Order: sequence, then C-alpha cells, then structure tokens
Amino acid sequence: MSTVPLKPIGKEDIKKLELALILGTLFREDVIEQIRSAEDKVTWLDSLVVAAAALARERAGIPVARIAEELGRTEATIRNHLGGKTEAGRIVKETYKILVESGGKLEIEIPGRRIVELDREKVKKLRNLLDNLAKTLDEAKKLLEELTK
Repeated sequence: MSTVPLKPIGKEDIKKLELALILGTLFREDVIEQIRSAEDKVTWLDSLVVAAAALARERAGIPVARIAEELGRTEATIRNHLGGKTEAGRIVKETYKILVESGGKLEIEIPGRRIVELDREKVKKLRNLLDNLAKTLDEAKKLLEELTK
C-alpha cells in the first residue's frame, strides 16, 4: 500500500488523505462502539466525514472560509471540528496523529473479526449509508453553488 499524503498538494492528495482519515476513523474499535451506541447514527457519521474532509483541506493550507464553502457548513462548525471542540473533530485528529506516527501508512483492522466474516446484509447497509452521506454532501455542495451564483 502506498503512503497517505500527510501534507496534501492538490485535489487528489486531499481526497487520499480525506479517505484515509474516514476509513482510519471508522474502523477504530472505540469509534465502532460509539457508532453502535449512537442515537442518530447518520448525523454522527456525517460529522465524522465532515471533520475528516475539513482536516484534509486544512492540512493542504486551504483557509477555513473556503473549507466551509466547499463542505456546505458554517465557518464556526469547521473551526470547531479543526480545533477538536467536537467529538468528531477530536477523533479525526487522533486518527491523523496515528497516520503521522506511522509515516502515512494506513492499516485497518476490524476488531475481533476478519473482513471475510462480515455479514453481507451489514455490508449492504453500510454501503447504503455511505451512499446516502455522499448524496447529502453532493446536494449541499450544489445548493451552495446555486446560492453563491
């Protein structure tokens, strides 16, 4: 596996870091437990995705105002995630620290399970959840683009 760019340069590097932060965070044992016990899983997962996207962009040197615009969130929300004032922001920053300590190498383990043992129905539900999150982010971006025109 190639290393994740810890100081991204360009959109492709930002996407690589963003994806590594999302996956590295979602498969942490403590995060899996929090997801299981979260009352509103979709909102909680959305916060993790936004925090990861914000951190990847911030590491690329993008200003907070532009990050907020790109992600369809307020500057205050982005600052709170980046400052670790939100649970999602704190967790994603911990994942970034793990990436830094590993030299940008992402290793994902599913606690107590092997990947081949995952229930097909659970995988289908997770795919649907990720698809819904991606659609929500795309809709927010389109709405923001329309509003700024």
